[in-house]
Amino acid sequence: MEQAASRLISLGGIDIAIIVIYFAMVLGIGFYLKGRSGTGEDFFLAGREMTAWIAGLSFLAANLGSLELMGWAAAAYQYGILATHWYWVGAIPAMLFLGVVMMPFYYISKTHSVPGYLQLRFGEPSRALSAVTFGVMTVLMSGINMYSMALVMKVVLGWDINFSIWVSSLTVAIYVALGGLRSAIFNEVLQFILIWAGALVIPIIGLIEAGGWDGMVARIQANFAGQDFTHLWSTMGSFTDNPMGIHWTGIVLGLGWVISFGYWTTDFLVVQRVLAAKDLRAAKMAPIIGAAFKMMVPFIVILPGLLALAILPFKLVPEDVAVATGGHSYNEVLPLMLARYAGPGLLGLGITALIAGFMSGMAGNVSAFATVWTYDIYRAFVRKEAPDAHYVSMGRWCTVLGVLVSIGTAYLVMQFKSIMDYVQALFSFFIAPLFGTVLLGMLWKRATPAGGFWGLLAGTVSSIAMWAWVKMDPGALRYIALSEHARDMAENMYRALWCWIICVVVTVVVSYMTKPLPESALRGLVYGCTDVPHERDMPLWHRPIFWACVVGGVFLLLQIIFW
Repeated sequence: MEQAASRLISLGGIDIAIIVIYFAMVLGIGFYLKGRSGTGEDFFLAGREMTAWIAGLSFLAANLGSLELMGWAAAAYQYGILATHWYWVGAIPAMLFLGVVMMPFYYISKTHSVPGYLQLRFGEPSRALSAVTFGVMTVLMSGINMYSMALVMKVVLGWDINFSIWVSSLTVAIYVALGGLRSAIFNEVLQFILIWAGALVIPIIGLIEAGGWDGMVARIQANFAGQDFTHLWSTMGSFTDNPMGIHWTGIVLGLGWVISFGYWTTDFLVVQRVLAAKDLRAAKMAPIIGAAFKMMVPFIVILPGLLALAILPFKLVPEDVAVATGGHSYNEVLPLMLARYAGPGLLGLGITALIAGFMSGMAGNVSAFATVWTYDIYRAFVRKEAPDAHYVSMGRWCTVLGVLVSIGTAYLVMQFKSIMDYVQALFSFFIAPLFGTVLLGMLWKRATPAGGFWGLLAGTVSSIAMWAWVKMDPGALRYIALSEHARDMAENMYRALWCWIICVVVTVVVSYMTKPLPESALRGLVYGCTDVPHERDMPLWHRPIFWACVVGGVFLLLQIIFW
């Protein structure tokens, strides 16, 4: 531990040089692209000229921030390989569904945002509600990224938290304000490469030390007798047989259906990247390309948490306990493992990967926030008629303001036991009901504007109310999560499922009580009223549906291997 501690605060000259070069590169990209972001289409949607590969990697990188790296490594230490569900069943089917089913409507409608689609489908009240809730969620999520970065700098380098937050955050604000979404996308592709280059150190060296996969499993079983941390599905027949205290229904329905489909198909943070694609085929292929890479991410995110269970000579504790006792929390898994294995040069590369992850996630949040604020709140309700240059200027200032406001939310994270419990709670509040509204809007032409609004409102309010109920009365957990043994993550999954059901039921009931829109008003927005371009004239291997099937087949194979 003394050796680890000495390396946690030690950076050599080559390490510092790597970090400085990285900061110079991302700022350089921002200044270089400033001249190509003069119009609203350029600033907010990168001119809609990204290839499928660039859009796909950016689509994934916007999600692969320091929050992902830090948070899911911590979740893997808490819950074992069950955390992988958030990368496989909790991502792949939804990403493929977005590419094959939903992208035609987002792209054909030429909307700037998901709230913009709701305005076309359900009217201004639904857009206003979704835009405000998305803005709140995005600012809170940005705070998580800031906290993650500050934690890395504190644990690994001993840097002051305030210094870490302000330097990294202002760098993001500068390059996104200068180059808009185009700058964010190009930096996200660069950051994706750096994240992999830096994060590979831990799983490779860690597996060597543990004696391979079998050696790691044996060590975990010796350290945590009675708990199975290394099987995906075989322990989920009962609430008490797995570290998460969850039944397979919570994973399949709460995560695999509601949370996953809600995030990947309606969270504008990721959908915005796909909307920047140069044509419809590229827009459909981008999520499929992202899904293929997503299946590999657990190797650099989940595996370090499992290796920590096997190798670390001490046990980690929840964040609140760590603050009270001075111990190490779950959230420090990745920094501790990085300090254990990385020497000069490698340490700089690893720190740069985490900084890149922070900036990637932060840039995704602020660029999406700027777009939704400018188009769906400011332009819709404050100043409807203004020159395009005015909205671009508003987007730039909103980027800086969003970063400053997000700094204030970073301290909320310490109220939760781990970063990902906090994130999944936010998703259950805002993303789960939004998915119900968007899904019915796209697939059911009978859904009415009143139904869409009241369903979304009922789902959001009910989710927050269920969370508050459990906070005030812990015994309510048995009703929300179907078991008194459930832990925070399991509660989030079931709460998301219930609020999605409430949203759908209210939408259907209110829609049957109100007058539907004429089909002429639904063209380009709803299945059955829209001519979707087909790809039957393309060779089979050029069709998005073919590659979606290939990725889906690999996904099923992984479930069997790690059953």
